[in-house]
Amino acid sequence: MPYTRVAEFEADDEAVARFVNMVKEDPSPPEGVPASGINILRNRDNGRLRVVVFFDSEEDLHKGSETLDAMNPPEDINVRRLSVDTFEVLLQSQTP
Repeated sequence: MPYTRVAEFEADDEAVARFVNMVKEDPSPPEGVPASGINILRNRDNGRLRVVVFFDSEEDLHKGSETLDAMNPPEDINVRRLSVDTFEVLLQSQTP
């Protein structure tokens, strides 16, 4: 089963746009993050952003988390990390 790392951020519109564009332009994960996918979720009402990063194994999750925990957003954007959780994915399904 895959694993996820879910980070929640408080971010303004510019920060969200820059992050989404960065991932669109280069969807490869950063060096040291053996991720298999990413989902970016936004709640416009409360200014929150959730970044869900998928990993194929628990070992990859731990390695990726170490790298991501050491990263800080650029100082010129308005974003603040609020929380980070990790989960084992028990079921992943999409409607055909």
